[in-house]
Amino acid sequence: QVQLVESGGGLVQAGGSLRLSCAASGRTFSSTGWFRQAPGKEREFVAAIGWSGGSTYYLDSVKGRFTVSRDNPKNTMYLQMNSLKPEDTAVYYCAARFPPGLGSHPNEYNYWGQGTQVTVSS
Repeated sequence: QVQLVESGGGLVQAGGSLRLSCAASGRTFSSTGWFRQAPGKEREFVAAIGWSGGSTYYLDSVKGRFTVSRDNPKNTMYLQMNSLKPEDTAVYYCAARFPPGLGSHPNEYNYWGQGTQVTVSS
């Protein structure tokens, strides 16, 4: 059974940092990504990373602040978030897909985690 489990969310002040983790079980995926959803808004792409870790893709507003990485032996993906802003507040979801390539739309992903809340206070 395939399962994605996120952890690492929480409450942080603006300018602070958090690191999200996403542990996958059941199989290894070609590409994985992070999305977020704020109240009343659609789910938004944040970052994606290919299997080797050599290819990454980011939402413009998080470039230079967020870093996506993965540890394949542990089948775990990470999202390091620095210089957090109140507008980063959302539920963050990890997602995984079988085809290669860096997808940026939710429909391009096969499996999803349950989400972890990130709240940035001003």
